[in-house]
Amino acid sequence: MAVETEAAASQLKALSETNINWERLDKTRFHINGAILFTAQSALLHPTAVVKTRMQVAGADLAHMRGFSVFRNILRNDGISGIFRGFGTSAIGSMPGRVLALTSLEVSKEMMLKSMEGSDMLEATRIAMANGVAGMVSNLVSCAYFVPLDVICQRLMVQGLPGITLYSGPFDVIRKVLRTEGFRGLYRGFGITVVTQSPASALWWGAYGAAQHSIWRSLGYGDDAEKKPSHLEMVTVQATAGTIAGACSSVLTTPIDTIKTRLQVMDNFGAGRPSVIKTTKMLLKEDGWRGFYRGFGPRFLNMSLWGTSMIVTYELIKRLSVKNE
Repeated sequence: MAVETEAAASQLKALSETNINWERLDKTRFHINGAILFTAQSALLHPTAVVKTRMQVAGADLAHMRGFSVFRNILRNDGISGIFRGFGTSAIGSMPGRVLALTSLEVSKEMMLKSMEGSDMLEATRIAMANGVAGMVSNLVSCAYFVPLDVICQRLMVQGLPGITLYSGPFDVIRKVLRTEGFRGLYRGFGITVVTQSPASALWWGAYGAAQHSIWRSLGYGDDAEKKPSHLEMVTVQATAGTIAGACSSVLTTPIDTIKTRLQVMDNFGAGRPSVIKTTKMLLKEDGWRGFYRGFGPRFLNMSLWGTSMIVTYELIKRLSVKNE
């Protein structure tokens, strides 16, 4: 038992050598690198977000098409610019939000780890809990910024669909929303976003931590005190764990995401303000329970790819931002 405990402790020490905490980071380089690399990542995944959003908002004819068919339909009708609608607004507008999200994630994780230093829980459990709490805090802090941006971007993504208001650009979206709905219109779906995405963020980071720990154990690092992971192994394990976390999260959160997306972009609610209940009833009437999984294929692909690329990009940003010693 003592040998196993010593081996596990040695293994965790080896893995911790690759962990870069908030104090070791050059904050300026961290935020600049983060803005550049996460924008590049967003560019690669943006087409899947456009397809997903269109499928969630469109009528039954488009909603029942396969994701790739919707992608080809957008290309045929709108060209390359169609699959990148809203990207410019998202890329430029997201930069301050990314600084907010990255800072709150790292600071809250560091605080949680320090607060649990004297506890008797296993190191892997302590790290998983700290990551989960940090993910939730980061999402709560950044929602106030990202929800209005999400409303603007999604309205630009669905241009051309029947019954959707036409906009000439992001500022036209803001102007028309403020005129017809007031400031509250920019925060459509804020409540459901906070209530669902914060636990979902904690779930993602928790699943990532659990998956990564399980993979390391399956590779023998839990029992081999001398064995240390190579750089390639670290990237591979992080990417695999990120894919698993993204896939799990997409299965559980797609119904809520469909309701939120329709709530943010649809205009034809009749009398009264749009609400979660009205949106849910409309979706049930149109397509039954299967309607809650509209756009599941593109979203599953988006979140799986996002999970993989995000965590690899995130770890790369941290390695590039270590202070010169």
